[in-house]
Amino acid sequence: MIESNVLEQVEQFSIFGEVSKLGHEQVVFCHDEPTGLKAIIAIHNTVLGPALGGTRMWNYASDQEALVDVLRLSRGMTFKAAISGLNLGGGKAVIIGDAKKMKSEAFMRRFGRFVESLGGRYITAEDVNTKTRDMEYIAMETNHVTGLPESMGGGGDPSPVTAYGTYVGMKAAVKKVYGSDSLAGKKISVQGVGQVGGYLVKHLVEEGATVYITDISEDRLKYISQEYKAHVVGQDEIYDLDVDIYAPCALGATLNTNTINRLKCKVVAGAANNQLADEVKHGNMLIEKGITLAPDFLINAGGLINVYAEFLGGYKAELAYQQAEKIYDTCLTILNNAEVQHITTQEAAMQMALKRIEDMGKVKLAY
Repeated sequence: MIESNVLEQVEQFSIFGEVSKLGHEQVVFCHDEPTGLKAIIAIHNTVLGPALGGTRMWNYASDQEALVDVLRLSRGMTFKAAISGLNLGGGKAVIIGDAKKMKSEAFMRRFGRFVESLGGRYITAEDVNTKTRDMEYIAMETNHVTGLPESMGGGGDPSPVTAYGTYVGMKAAVKKVYGSDSLAGKKISVQGVGQVGGYLVKHLVEEGATVYITDISEDRLKYISQEYKAHVVGQDEIYDLDVDIYAPCALGATLNTNTINRLKCKVVAGAANNQLADEVKHGNMLIEKGITLAPDFLINAGGLINVYAEFLGGYKAELAYQQAEKIYDTCLTILNNAEVQHITTQEAAMQMALKRIEDMGKVKLAY
């Protein structure tokens, strides 16, 4: 007999309800007691091709939080691939736990076996708290992995291309708002200076921007501030700065009712996924405040573009950068479409991505 309080908790959160709400094809729960591995792999849509998306390791507060995160992230990957013109579907994986304490060869290889069990429907790559070395371990158990080192024929760390795509997307948004895409003299706040954020800061400083940074890692703040003469500010202070551009490059949902009311910028353009806590409500709030948002799943697609080039074989970095360069024109098109249609930039980007999926769905089945 199930106790009544347990039944109440089950009714409050429905796994299939969450999966159905976002339109996922498949969600796989992975558990391995000997290594302590607990992971969730979410495949959102495979109309355009196999689902490719990184594996994130995070010490989630609950299994429910992990599930919601992987569902949102994998959905974003579908639109990211579609809007970038890639023949890929959307997927993502999360591993629950402390990466500093739990990761090992056995741990990552066991995860690789779970990836292999999906028969190519899901292809993994690097993400938060997973590195090239982890992909090497995974590759010992499956061929369905990208982000491998150059010595193994891979493209290595995709972060530089992610940062470059974010940079050109930011320039497109600045062009729309200010009439010129120059970042010289612009004041820019970068929230999160990990691998991607760090490379982004480099681009911004080299173009003559004044950059303010924050991060949960004091070591990264110290390094980036010294390397690029960036100004360190507090984690909460970042929302109150009088800047031209706010670049969220950490975790998602930093654009919410509280933070949007505090922003003084004219442009939001960063590498973080799922920046809007609520796509409709907070997208409209940005419009009301006169803030232009460069859709995150478009401008942070450089990493996916890079691993897709690896997935196709014969990886060449210059081709990945050439593809990422196209983000500039696509971003301008979306911003113009949003203005003409009087809709949010997020909605305009979604329209473009969904149209490609719908068009291709007429000529092929899911992967």
